[in-house]
Amino acid sequence: MADAVKNIDKLKATFSNVTSEIAKKIVGQDEVMEQMLVAILCDANALLESYPGLGKTSMVKAVAEVLGLKFARIQGTPDLMPSDIIGTYVIEEKDGKKIFKFQKGPIFANIVLMDEINRATPKTQAALLESMQEKQVTVGNQTFPLDLPFFVLATQNPIDQEGTYPLPEAQTDRFLLKILVRYPTMEEELEIVDRYTRPLEENEALKTLLSGESLKLLQRLTRQVPIANDIKKRAVEIVAKTRNMPDLIEFGASPRASLGIILAAKAKALIDGRKYVSLKDIEEMAFPVLRHRIVLSFKAEREGKTPDDVVRDLLK
Repeated sequence: MADAVKNIDKLKATFSNVTSEIAKKIVGQDEVMEQMLVAILCDANALLESYPGLGKTSMVKAVAEVLGLKFARIQGTPDLMPSDIIGTYVIEEKDGKKIFKFQKGPIFANIVLMDEINRATPKTQAALLESMQEKQVTVGNQTFPLDLPFFVLATQNPIDQEGTYPLPEAQTDRFLLKILVRYPTMEEELEIVDRYTRPLEENEALKTLLSGESLKLLQRLTRQVPIANDIKKRAVEIVAKTRNMPDLIEFGASPRASLGIILAAKAKALIDGRKYVSLKDIEEMAFPVLRHRIVLSFKAEREGKTPDDVVRDLLK
């Protein structure tokens, strides 16, 4: 970490260049971009939630392009089968003999965008679990390792729940962050309209600023960012408190949330070009780490509270 600490300003400039390059395709959404980078630095998966048409697919594609990663998109539909994601054995003829050959599915990429994950059936959703957690897939009695770095960025739509299969709690827990993509401001929307209603020009390709290997190095650096014991304790206290608020929270978060907040805070510090984790990092990361891990009580729902409102109360 000593050398990395010396070069912390250089790292900050690198992340600044990455976000500037992504901004050539994506208007605004700085917080969303930062949280996606946090998930990638933590070698973890993220769930993006927003209404249709807010550019989730474009964002993920732009991130993959700038980071120099292989990108694949899977559209969640009720008839999507696990083999459509993982791959399947096909019969090939070689030297007059018929042999089985494994044909890899779209999961064999670095960044996999699972669009509308809640439209896929539970069986197909479960097929993603092994790849998300173990970075490998098993077909029959054979196991195939995935190319590293590997991330699943899944999207879901909070409206139009007809014909969807909500993710069970055990599965949403596998996502480090739940990122909310909000509507753009008036100025941002005017910029989007200006940018995308001009006469069609050749689409300028984004510059590749990092590579898979440099990302692996950054992931190792993220874990080495120092954190003071009192700040570590504060993160664990926040998570423990979710289990002792029966008037607002029916089910609290597991120790996986404590790990998530601390790791995400380390990544946030690295992106901001700081040599240590601050209390502000912990409190900012509590929202995306906890919002999908707490189950609100009937009383909280009746009062119209959102998970973010409850996390805000908890931080007070």
